[in-house]
Amino acid sequence: MRRKLVAGNWKMNGSRAALAELDAIGAAAAAHPGVDVAVAVPATLIALAAERAPALPVGAQDIHFNDAGAHTGCVSAAMVKEAGARFTIVGHSERRGDQGETSQDVWAKAAAARRHGLDVILCVGETEAEREAGRAARVVQAQIEKSVPDDAAPDWFTLAYEPRWAIGTGRTPTMDEIAEVHAIARAKLRSLVGTAADGIRILYGGSVTGANAAEILGTPDVDGALVGGASLTAAKFVPIIDAAG
Repeated sequence: MRRKLVAGNWKMNGSRAALAELDAIGAAAAAHPGVDVAVAVPATLIALAAERAPALPVGAQDIHFNDAGAHTGCVSAAMVKEAGARFTIVGHSERRGDQGETSQDVWAKAAAARRHGLDVILCVGETEAEREAGRAARVVQAQIEKSVPDDAAPDWFTLAYEPRWAIGTGRTPTMDEIAEVHAIARAKLRSLVGTAADGIRILYGGSVTGANAAEILGTPDVDGALVGGASLTAAKFVPIIDAAG
C-alpha cells in the first residue's frame, strides 16, 4: 500500500523569518505518522530549514544535471545535499515553461539526483492549449517516456502530475480528469519499469487547498499532493496534511 505524501514547494518565496512556519508543519506531520510530509524551499534556506526542522524532509526545487562546472547561478545535487536536502523536485512546469527545460534535461537531473542519493519528485503535465486540443494524455505519456530514469523505484522516485494551466490559478481539473491522467501515468510507468510502478507514488499538483484536498486525495491513483502557494503558511498547509491523514 502506497503511503500518502504531501510535499510543499515554496517556489521563489520565503525568508529566514518564514521558517517559523515549519514548527507547526512539523507538528502536523508528527500527528499523522501514516502520512509523509516534505517541503522544498529556496536554495538559500535549505541549510537553515534542515537545521530548524530535522525530522521534516527538506528538499531543493531544482538542480543542475552536471556535478560541477561553469554553470553560473546553478546548484548541483551534491551542493544541495551538503546543505541538508534529502530530495529535489525536477521538471516542474514552471521550469519547463519559463526556463525551456526539455524532458531530456529533466531525465539528466533525475539521474544526477540519484547519483548523489537524493530522492526525486519528477513533474509532468500539459498546457491549457494541449488539453483543449485533446492531447493531455499524449503529452503526459511522452514526458514520462523521456523524463523518467530506467531505474525509477518506489524507495526514491515519485511522479507528480501537475497540469500547467492549474498552477497558481485556482483552477483544477475535475476529479474524473485527474483520475484519468493518473491511471494513464501509472500504465506508462508500468511499461517503463514493470511492477515497480505499482509502488511508485503519483502526486497531484495544481491549486490544491484545504478546501479541495480531501476530494483530490480520495481520487483513485492519487497518492498525495504537490502543494505550491498553500504550503507557505502552516495555516493553509496543515489542513491539507490533515486531509491526507
